[in-house]
Amino acid sequence: MPLFADRRSAGRALARAVRAAVPETPVVLALPRGGVPVGFEVATSLKAALDVLIVRKLGMPGEEELAIGAIASGDIRVLNRELIKHLDVSEELLEEVTIRERAELERREQLYREGQQPLTVSGKTIVLVDDGLATGATMFAAAKSLLPRGVRKIIAAVPVAAKPTCDELGREVDQVVCLSTPHPFESVGQWYEDFRPTSDKEVRELLHKSAQNSKLDAQHAVHS
Repeated sequence: MPLFADRRSAGRALARAVRAAVPETPVVLALPRGGVPVGFEVATSLKAALDVLIVRKLGMPGEEELAIGAIASGDIRVLNRELIKHLDVSEELLEEVTIRERAELERREQLYREGQQPLTVSGKTIVLVDDGLATGATMFAAAKSLLPRGVRKIIAAVPVAAKPTCDELGREVDQVVCLSTPHPFESVGQWYEDFRPTSDKEVRELLHKSAQNSKLDAQHAVHS
């Protein structure tokens, strides 16, 4: 039975838990595309800046939802070596998938940022947001990509996840905020009534709207 109506409603519920866990104002980094509607609600609730952290899942050819790894900006690649060995994935095939997903990662970087530089994260508390975690490959890659950038603290926040993935992720980041870890867990989409793909257009609109909200909050703070 679904836990959430859609990603926006899941984001509003997640925002309440993140607010309780994070006393200071963080920087919210959402994993596109599905994490952006969730991250938008978290950032809006916390009056925090929102940016994207571009990560691409390396899907098993023929079973693209099965993640054998992930890549992130900064030439980061995280591989599930155990699964790769079990599925007998060749290095050639792995490289082919990586090259294809890297091209898509670069396309999204240009499309979403529209010439803007990424937000400064050095010395900041970062809340990494996605719409859910199955294998967690993309979230692991995202966290790894932040480590060399001098962040103060990394908090992974999701509405729903497989419990073993949450437990493993908890060893890689400072804190995990997860609303539900149902069992059995087959896919993220099963826990949403509406799990339609998030479009590039929606990602850009939400990033623009969040930036406008941040400007209004800043102006209000100056005049209050």
